[in-house]
Amino acid sequence: MANRQKLSKRTTQLLIFGWAGMMLVVGACVFLGVWFALNRGFERAVVEPTETAAAQGADIEVPTATPLVQEEPAEPVETEIEPTIPPREDDSFGYGIQARLELVTEDTLNRVEELGMNWVKQQLRWADLEPVQGEANWDVLADIFGAASQRGVRVMVNVVAAPEWASSPASGEGDRPPADPATYAAYVGELASRHSGQIHAIEIWNEPNLRREWVTDRPLSSQEYMELLIPAVEAIREADPNIIIISAALAPTGVNDGNNAINDVQYLQELIDAGLLDYVDCVGAHHNGYNIPPDVAYDAGFTDASAVFQGPFANPHPSWSFYSTLRGYRDVIVASGYDTPLCVTEFGWPSVEGMEGEPRESFEFAYDNSLEEQAEHIVAAYQQMYDWGFVWLAFLFNLDYSPKAGGNTQDDTTLYSILNPAGEPRPAYDAVRDMPKPP
Repeated sequence: MANRQKLSKRTTQLLIFGWAGMMLVVGACVFLGVWFALNRGFERAVVEPTETAAAQGADIEVPTATPLVQEEPAEPVETEIEPTIPPREDDSFGYGIQARLELVTEDTLNRVEELGMNWVKQQLRWADLEPVQGEANWDVLADIFGAASQRGVRVMVNVVAAPEWASSPASGEGDRPPADPATYAAYVGELASRHSGQIHAIEIWNEPNLRREWVTDRPLSSQEYMELLIPAVEAIREADPNIIIISAALAPTGVNDGNNAINDVQYLQELIDAGLLDYVDCVGAHHNGYNIPPDVAYDAGFTDASAVFQGPFANPHPSWSFYSTLRGYRDVIVASGYDTPLCVTEFGWPSVEGMEGEPRESFEFAYDNSLEEQAEHIVAAYQQMYDWGFVWLAFLFNLDYSPKAGGNTQDDTTLYSILNPAGEPRPAYDAVRDMPKPP
């Protein structure tokens, strides 16, 4: 058994006071530690919130201080968004110009915008874009159409020239149609599908009433063109029903031998008789201007003894006259019981003034148009087409072929350009930019 020694009264009191003092010290330390920790923790929570803390506190309503000044909530502002009218439903007059968008695309589009044009035309050579079957170059087109789309410029494309793999062998130089129209339909259908919303109109082929634009070993035939057109229309409609479909513009010509050319008015009538106007939205048309003002009919007795080129005066024919050609097409359409509009996909007046070199044979009329006359005729033509009311789209030929072809006067396309060989504006450029453009 342990021996217990009894503590004295003095010793007991000292132990009690010591224990109480120690408890007070420990309690004070604990209180200060807790207070300090809580305050530091709050400070960190405010300054450095973490994703976890935010997520955990997502359902907690945090009271906010009442502002000294009560502000009335602002009335919501309704922004009216102008709806984009699909191309086929937009019957406003289209101011267009043909350009080579594949070269310096952005600079070219800058010019198109500066001119105030809302349409641009690009010709596409299928033979160059798909030289090997199944290996089409879509990238270059994506760049072009994407750039135009970003600027709100509508695009019309003219698809021509079958590749060698798709065409039949034939003698003669020029563009061949496909041996099987289904191959052309497949290409334009894929084009319309890939660029739905970026391509707004497609012209199916170019001047098929001329041998150089329809090279086969058979006589020229409007029926063969219809065989190309119908499946192409069906493919485009399936890909994008909003695209405007334009029949191939015919070449105005008085030649009618069936081999080198078929008269354009006769060819158009044959197409209409074969059902053309039940398939297309617009009838394509071209005119080269020659050396006659746009408001002069071929039989009006207009003459110019000083002209280098005397064809229109020595041998009057509707094909020489811008006015007579377009009015003639309109008359054929109306007489056939339709109201289908025209789309003038190329028009212009050439001038060799200010260029080095001579125009090639049969283009001597470029001598007869001064730069000022070129400008006047172009503006007058736009105004006349607008006033007629039966022209839907009008594309000036052309913006920039001259500087992009080195100003070669033997290339007749350069004579029509409204930029000179150095890429500077001709008077026609300024006139087109400044002319009124009512919708």
